Amino acid sequence: MLILTRKVGECIIIGENIKVYIIEIRGQQVRIGVEAPIETPIFREEIYKKIVEENRLASKIELSHLASLEENKEE
Repeated sequence: MLILTRKVGECIIIGENIKVYIIEIRGQQVRIGVEAPIETPIFREEIYKKIVEENRLASKIELSHLASLEENKEE
């Protein structure tokens, strides 16, 4: 892990097209801004973990369950 020290208004650059700015520091919280291409997904870690878990659960759905859902949809 790379650990950097930055002040408010400074930024770090990731790759060629992602910039992370330090916007504000309030006690134990740091507000950051991320400038990245629109096609680059950016998530808070806790949201990303939920997405990964939901995808994992969705991949375990049996085809027989999908068929019954389709039947209910047609009614």
